[in-house]
Amino acid sequence: MPHPVDPARRRFTFACLAGGGAVLTTGAVFGSSLGSTYAAERSVPSSRPLIVAHRGASGYRPEHTLASYDLAISMGADYIEPDVVSTKDGVLICRHEPMLSGTTDVADKPEFAARKRTINVDGLSITDFFASDFTLAEIKTLRARQAFAERDQSFNGKFEVPTLDEVIGLVRNHRKTTGQTVGLYIETKHPTLHRAAGLPLEEKLIAALAADGLNVAGAPVFLQSFEAGSLKRLKALSPLPRVQLVDGGEVDYATGEVGASVPFDWAAAGRKGTYADMLTPAGLKEVATYADVVAPWKRYLLKAVATGPVSDKTADADCRIVANPVLVRDAHAAGLKVHTWTLRNEAFRLAETYKGDPAAEFRQLFDLGVDGVFTDFADTGVAARNKWIKPK
Repeated sequence: MPHPVDPARRRFTFACLAGGGAVLTTGAVFGSSLGSTYAAERSVPSSRPLIVAHRGASGYRPEHTLASYDLAISMGADYIEPDVVSTKDGVLICRHEPMLSGTTDVADKPEFAARKRTINVDGLSITDFFASDFTLAEIKTLRARQAFAERDQSFNGKFEVPTLDEVIGLVRNHRKTTGQTVGLYIETKHPTLHRAAGLPLEEKLIAALAADGLNVAGAPVFLQSFEAGSLKRLKALSPLPRVQLVDGGEVDYATGEVGASVPFDWAAAGRKGTYADMLTPAGLKEVATYADVVAPWKRYLLKAVATGPVSDKTADADCRIVANPVLVRDAHAAGLKVHTWTLRNEAFRLAETYKGDPAAEFRQLFDLGVDGVFTDFADTGVAARNKWIKPK
């Protein structure tokens, strides 16, 4: 049976490999900075926590659309966050996963019905429509949908799936027309999977940035991945800062501890260990050899502990929060910035501690010393950050 995909999580989590390699359908030399003026710029002073618009303003618009990114920019986000996957013809497009059915109308297109299939994605058997089975021209016939059923569905069917080049162009045009710099915080999605299929992400990502003069030190760009191997490739190709994302399994609400989850590239290479190993002092020291930022799931920093008996229906809203300042201190001691994900406004996603106020979660993380946060609601994040800074 296909493994359910939870759109609320950054990537797949699994306690152990389901066996077998990851398979998809198969399908430069990097130039100068083109006289880029970005090298001397920062989009926000380092003393302020960054607000990263997760998949754009995805709380209000279908994620990873130009409309979503543009709205996030208008809300004052410091960075917008495109995730990239590859089409069959090797074009980088912005989707949260290679699977298309959760965020587009592909299932409504009879001409594509035969494209649905089951493959192994990072150790999990997934049945869906996969971006790597479609050319860019075919992708452009699809329209985006809101991934979360509880959010506004009125914009479904109105927006295309953008390419990475189009998102870079959006940011470029914003800078030209307003004089304001908004950064790009780009994730390579399932890079081991793509590379095995002959559709590597890293080289094309850097080529796209270089073509716009952005592959230079100081440019307002972060490069992120859940896979250390991808970040190490990016380090060899680019001076831009890199971010090690750290996932986790299900929370034990009795203790607040995060369950085990295995980095897929580690498992594929035969390396033992879990994501949690990256967050030990020794693990953070290793991360600092190839990354500039460590970005753990917020439940490593804000442990959710049930206020009553735990059952299979227990959720964050039934929990109090126990902060973990030690992790932030250890990461900073290793020379790493700390970013975390993902903050959301819906009441049922907020711990009881916050009493229905999403800004309270932002403030708690800022007080911990976190350097940046991902949020689906950039307006809430910017307002909470600005209010938090004011008395300081």
